[in-house]
Amino acid sequence: MYLERYEHTIARMAKVLNVSESGYYKWKTTHSGITSKELDDIELLEEIKEIYYKSKRVFGIRKVTKRLNRQRSKKGKERVNHKRVERIMREHDLHSKNSRKYRVTTDSNHNMPVHENLLARDFNADSPDEKFVSDTTVVSTNEGDLYAAAILDLYGRMPVGLSLSKHNDRFLVLEALKEMLIMGHGKKGSILHSDQGSTYCSEEYQQAIERAEMICSMSRKGNCWDNAPMESFWGKMKSEWLLDKYDTIEEAAKDIQEYVWGFYPYERPTLH
Repeated sequence: MYLERYEHTIARMAKVLNVSESGYYKWKTTHSGITSKELDDIELLEEIKEIYYKSKRVFGIRKVTKRLNRQRSKKGKERVNHKRVERIMREHDLHSKNSRKYRVTTDSNHNMPVHENLLARDFNADSPDEKFVSDTTVVSTNEGDLYAAAILDLYGRMPVGLSLSKHNDRFLVLEALKEMLIMGHGKKGSILHSDQGSTYCSEEYQQAIERAEMICSMSRKGNCWDNAPMESFWGKMKSEWLLDKYDTIEEAAKDIQEYVWGFYPYERPTLH
């Protein structure tokens, strides 16, 4: 087993030999002695696992290290170098989820009026309710597709509106806007940015923006970079949190709600 340690992780070898990792360490302590550094690594491994599994295996090395050092600082413990965290996570097969492919939900083939790109890729905001971005995505289930429309406040990139539906229509984006307004976000002169999809160009949606005295801004046709913060938000949600495919729409909806209103704003560390 000692000779194989450089080719296989401890977790994998323990599984092959049908023994637990803790049992292996106990044997090592009793029969061969264990150094203080190895004991520290065992303690550190438990701290890493707690953070890693609490994030549903989302966090990679950088995020685990940041959360770990934050917790250790509160307890008066020594900070840990990310290289050490990387080594321990690699040895125990603790890897962040991989990214996945995405489906296009924008229907830009219509004759409805579109608005100028007022945001012009200036994604900085000096105060809340100054600039918002919005977009729609889709999640697959065995019961059919589930569509999600969300709105982010660019001040802090925080979610302020969310709507879920089996249909990608104007009512989906209207509900997200309605929820944002009910929650007290948006004011006269706020910029609300989206793509040129038919749902965002619909008369009902545009009238809702006008009633709220907000200003509509739209990406140039086929240019996802004009709405980069929303693209990034959906990308993180799908790569970090969601399954490739769900059994039921209810399960998918629950995970989306949990990510948007719980994990993303309160648990996910910012790396800015």
